[in-house]
Amino acid sequence: MFGREMRMLLRHYLANGGSKAGLARKLGISRDTIYDWIETGQLDRDLDEPVAYTPRPPVSHKLDPYKPIIAARLDTFPELFALRLFEEVRAAGYTGGYTQVKEFVRQVRPRPVPEPIIRFETPPAHQAQVDFAYFRLPWGVRYALLVVLGYSRLLWLRFYARQDMRTLFRGLEEAFGFFGGVPKELLFDQMKAVVVSDERLQGGRLVENAEFLRFAAHCGFTPRACRPYRAQTKGKVERPIRYVRGSFFYGRTFVSDEDLNAQAESWLAQTANVRCHRTTGESPLLRFERDEKGLLLPLPARPYRSLVLLPQTVSEPHSATPAVPVVAVERRPLAAYAALAGGAL
Repeated sequence: MFGREMRMLLRHYLANGGSKAGLARKLGISRDTIYDWIETGQLDRDLDEPVAYTPRPPVSHKLDPYKPIIAARLDTFPELFALRLFEEVRAAGYTGGYTQVKEFVRQVRPRPVPEPIIRFETPPAHQAQVDFAYFRLPWGVRYALLVVLGYSRLLWLRFYARQDMRTLFRGLEEAFGFFGGVPKELLFDQMKAVVVSDERLQGGRLVENAEFLRFAAHCGFTPRACRPYRAQTKGKVERPIRYVRGSFFYGRTFVSDEDLNAQAESWLAQTANVRCHRTTGESPLLRFERDEKGLLLPLPARPYRSLVLLPQTVSEPHSATPAVPVVAVERRPLAAYAALAGGAL
């Protein structure tokens, strides 16, 4: 009995000019069979239709009797290691290898349902999100401070040499000036200048930096901090960081800090704040001017004067010795101290 493959091969050779006698000898079949296939049309019948293969019969494995045990254990304890389950079924009589157990566990282990990320929108002028981003330039590392208004997505951006509290205060005051007002609250990640410690995941409390709270009270906003490992709640500023890297920073040339910030300012005005935002479907600047600008809190009457940070003095950029403040000492005669002590020395 010759199968489909033999008939397809014969038809191929005949179509290319092969002789029937020669093909009979080459393929090991009689010439009568070849003539019969040609006359009855068997060389053309069903050869152009796809082959329908029957499913492979199931192969039994040593692990089959123990699969319900593994499935039941994973249903109750989904994080059990495959090695632990291998030891358990081996104690129950399994004589196969570990690989079968590992592959079966990979197939049937319950996968946790990912926690949905709920996008939340805030009313106009209610919230801004703040973060620093790290950038490396030929003359050193620079930190971009980004502030994004949650409703309009209007973006402010500036690069600084440091990522400290003084820079944060200065940058936020510049951002508020750019917006023409102050949002009601600012959302931060676990920024050291804002958060001293956060034990909320352990049932504790959030401890905020006292100096930053004084700054917030001076400006009129309420600071908020994301919970640890939940930075996705600050997505309105996390996504712009990627946007800044791809749309502004990557592929450009900068010659100095002044040039870097000048190009950033131009990019904000000509690209970032006038584009059609993918989420809102509107230009951030248009949305800000129409709905948000008039609802911002007024700017503080004067810049903030820190109770902790010393006034910044003009000094050499790389001075190794910090300036020492001069303290005035009042000198008094001994008679004055005698009078304070009741006349006795």
